[in-house]
Amino acid sequence: MQLDVLFFLNSILLGVGLAMDAFSVSVANGLNDPGMGKRKALLIPGVFAGFQILMPLIGWICVHTIVQYFKAFERFIPWIALFLLCFIGIKMILEGIRYREEAPKTTLGFGALLVQGIATSIDALSVGFTIEGYNVLMAVTAALIIGIVTFFICVAGLKLGRLFGTKISGRASILGGLILIGIGLEIFLTGILG
Repeated sequence: MQLDVLFFLNSILLGVGLAMDAFSVSVANGLNDPGMGKRKALLIPGVFAGFQILMPLIGWICVHTIVQYFKAFERFIPWIALFLLCFIGIKMILEGIRYREEAPKTTLGFGALLVQGIATSIDALSVGFTIEGYNVLMAVTAALIIGIVTFFICVAGLKLGRLFGTKISGRASILGGLILIGIGLEIFLTGILG
């Protein structure tokens, strides 16, 4: 394999496919906190992009070192994503129901953001298997492209969520929670059913 147009196109398309869960979670985060500052609006896509860079590289390293252990872990990926996203989603729904009249601004903490980053990128571990034939330069380049694509897609998701979040105000937390649960179910069913 070599760094050619097909390699870059393949990496971009892989990035788009892997970023869809992070995009949806970004929309939910924008719905939940439409008044977030610029720093947080860059931090969220940055964390998602960072995990989308890290996970394929971890998968690639696993292929080249401890493949048999990773294979045993791979079947738990849908369960982990389902649990993490449903946990955060249910929490958002409960907060939205509990404070619907007051409609307080609930903000996303860094810990919850890390959990979202892991949950939306854990399936990217398996990308390490698809790029196992790449050398180190190609694996890192592909992971960086995936991360860059994810970053920009998540920025768009946040903008979309913030736009609609200001329009639906108090119900945004409930809708964001439902979206996260839906994403968790989609990852779970896709992982289980193939």
